[in-house]
Amino acid sequence: MPVSFSSLAFQPQIIDYPAVKKEIAFIKKAAAGDRLSEYRAVSHLLKTAVVKGREVIAEALTRRPHQGRIAALSYAYLTDQIIKLGFYGMVGDDESTTTNLTILAVGGYGRGEMALHSDVDIAFLSRRSPRKAQKNLIESLISLLWDVGLRVSQSHRSLSDMVKMAKKDITIRTALLESRYLIGDELLFQDASTRFIQKVVAGSGRDFVAAKLLEWDERHLARGDSRYLVEPHLKEGKGGLRDLQSLFWIAKYLYLEKEARHTVLTSPILTDYALVKADLIDGHEAKRFRRCENFLWAVRCHLHIMVKRPEERLNFDVQRSLAEKMGYRSKSGKSAVERFMHHYFLVTKMVGNLAALFIDALKVNHYLKAKGRRSAIPRQIDGFPVIQGQIVVEDDAFFRNNPTSLITLFSVAYRHKLDIHPLTLRQAGRDARLIDEDLQNNPICNAAFLTFFTLPYNPAPILKIMNNTGVLGRFIPDFGRIVAQMQFDMYHHYTVDEHAIRAIDILWQIENNKAEEAYPLGSMLFKQLNARLVLYMALFLHDIAKGREGSHSILGSEIALRLCPLFGLTPAETTLVAWLVKNHLLMSHTAFQRDLADAKTITDFAHGVKSPERLRLLYLLTLADISAVGPHVWNSWKNQLLTSLYEASSQCLLEGLTGHGAGRRQRIENRQNDVNEKLGWNEDLFQPLLKRLPDDYWFSEQTDVIAANMRQIVATDNAKQSISVTGHEMPAYDATMISLYAIDHPGFFYRISGAIHATGGNILDARIHTTRDGMAMDNLLIQNSQGEMIKSGDHLNRMMQAIEDAATSHIRSSNKLAAMRPPLFWRGGAFHVEPLVFIDNQASDRFTVIEVNAQDRPALLHDLGCALFNARLTISSAHIATYGERAVDVFYVSDLFAHKITNQNRLKAIEKRLLAAANAAQVTEK
Repeated sequence: MPVSFSSLAFQPQIIDYPAVKKEIAFIKKAAAGDRLSEYRAVSHLLKTAVVKGREVIAEALTRRPHQGRIAALSYAYLTDQIIKLGFYGMVGDDESTTTNLTILAVGGYGRGEMALHSDVDIAFLSRRSPRKAQKNLIESLISLLWDVGLRVSQSHRSLSDMVKMAKKDITIRTALLESRYLIGDELLFQDASTRFIQKVVAGSGRDFVAAKLLEWDERHLARGDSRYLVEPHLKEGKGGLRDLQSLFWIAKYLYLEKEARHTVLTSPILTDYALVKADLIDGHEAKRFRRCENFLWAVRCHLHIMVKRPEERLNFDVQRSLAEKMGYRSKSGKSAVERFMHHYFLVTKMVGNLAALFIDALKVNHYLKAKGRRSAIPRQIDGFPVIQGQIVVEDDAFFRNNPTSLITLFSVAYRHKLDIHPLTLRQAGRDARLIDEDLQNNPICNAAFLTFFTLPYNPAPILKIMNNTGVLGRFIPDFGRIVAQMQFDMYHHYTVDEHAIRAIDILWQIENNKAEEAYPLGSMLFKQLNARLVLYMALFLHDIAKGREGSHSILGSEIALRLCPLFGLTPAETTLVAWLVKNHLLMSHTAFQRDLADAKTITDFAHGVKSPERLRLLYLLTLADISAVGPHVWNSWKNQLLTSLYEASSQCLLEGLTGHGAGRRQRIENRQNDVNEKLGWNEDLFQPLLKRLPDDYWFSEQTDVIAANMRQIVATDNAKQSISVTGHEMPAYDATMISLYAIDHPGFFYRISGAIHATGGNILDARIHTTRDGMAMDNLLIQNSQGEMIKSGDHLNRMMQAIEDAATSHIRSSNKLAAMRPPLFWRGGAFHVEPLVFIDNQASDRFTVIEVNAQDRPALLHDLGCALFNARLTISSAHIATYGERAVDVFYVSDLFAHKITNQNRLKAIEKRLLAAANAAQVTEK
């Protein structure tokens, strides 16, 4: 049965079939048997028609940018006409050539769905082996179609081969499932359709369903098993077009299996609403299916037109342009691209819900083995009927008669460890619209919701189910605003709601010692908590104000103050939740962007936290928040920094803020004793080194690093060398430590950072020390451009040699760095980060703290260091943090006399230099 093109009111504008056919007839007559000139003329004519038709379709899509189904159908229509005209160009009016040969559109093209650069899947079918003339005709037609600009994928089979191969190969079977007659022997096509249904489809429905669902799982696993990845695969990703197509394939196959029972087939090739006709979803859900399909096809068609190739991934570099093409505008604190991607994720969420309903219908219809409803009388648990461990609501008016059950349903399932039957979830999702303000303020509902955070079971799975039905967003409208909300950056891997639920799951893993190796301190601290409920609630709410104008931390704390009393938290608990939400970035900001060796950093942080319990809560919240950002975001280096901050501030709180100086002195002495014990040196060798190294050095470095530094200093001094560069792997940090001992001089840091960047390294952290006799003892933590440890070998040796050359001969890396390009996988060019410079004279007692926010790029740190050198500043330490495309580089600096910079004119000049460097302006040494 052919695809209906009746919805295309502008068919003649796409291609004027009669006019082109008439012109082909004229070309054939004028060629007078000259096959080459005839071929060239027909090819040129059809190519012109293809280009013009595609322009018409693109213009129509521009005018109505959300009409994806029409665009997909238009490309299929244009392709149909070109193939028919091409065939006519080959054979003219000679009908004998179509005997025993038919041309079918198969796959997506057969279904009438194509984007600009989709493959044109066609199948040549013959009743028996084709004659030589037909083989030549097929070859000539394929060549012509390629020449006119179609990406043809073709097969040629006899009728018996078609049946035989379709039985063996599920891919071939799926393609033939959507076969559509184009041109040729129509009786042969009808015979093929009947044979396919009766000999291939009949009796194989269960096997087909199982194979397609296995493909489904494998595809999701390969693409990242989440529909909320911020660079989704439009076609193969979870909630994408392939999921919708898979549902359609299964429904169509099962419907045709029913048709196979009839002698006379009423609909040999079904094309529309197979899901409804197969009795797998209802008409309302079929309309949602079409809405999702229409939107996804609109995105795909726009994407192909934009990138001019068969691209299916929504990378960052296309998302902004797609948003503009589809008419999205910035609004209410959300950029246009964030609103577009929000819509995209809402659609993929709807696809996921449709899939769940569909799969449940397969179970009910016995196409899948699963626990089903039985005729046994259900037992009642807290007012809900339960069969075989599932809550099964069979009364269609159950939630309408008692709307509070929409919330208590999930609480009962959570408390009693029950599953919820998919049809019950379907019913809850349908009736979620009943949730109003009265229900949101209902004490029973709020108490039920609070059980997710008071019982010892993992709340993440039930929250995810509740979110997928739409009930969670209806019950807590503030949460509903972040459902499917993405952030247009390279740091966050998931949508905001997905991130929050993943963070809760990670926190539960930490609490239950299921992740002790990754979070050793976190697992220990959880046992000391007194405010477990506060922590879970704060984590649930910590990003609830994302996507609004203003600070999401401050706005989120205000939402927490409003919601927590509704949920039943005490005033003290509410205040603590609000404080955690407001300050949930404080610990990571301090650990990653401040010098933990600076005493004031610790005292200021401890003063802000105020109590050991708050410190434990903030530490655990920070662990879960960072880890839920995405795969591999949490690492040993971040763990070490946060642990160091926790231990130092915990000690500070224990000693009292005023007594912290004495405690600091004691810890330095303890560190010196530990190093001495590790080295086993005599006092004559050890004591002179103590006098040379400043107090900050002992506090800022670990025992193992200090011991290695001391061996390096002594070995270099004994050899009467002026410089020494060492490097060794530090697997615990997923990084490599490079230690440099040399005569200190101005510009030292930016030169060695340039050498590191020029040899393919990135600096994670830099500890810059100057001994009391003028020697530099610097420790730099390095990774390669892929974010991995640089292993001992040629790469590390080249880097160390480059550092030595830069430090001793003042070799400049500027030219080499200027020629460097971002790595191939770098997609930061899709973003723009407006550079900002913050200068703080209060964060440290001894140094001016300069923070630079800028777009990350190769050699950014070198350029900033050079700008500081040109400003005649000395860098004491540098702290480098990257958040996707955004770099935050913090420098502790002083003037050449070791004083803070306080002159306002000079501070403005420094800011101007750093902004120029961040903007990649030419930076040269003066």
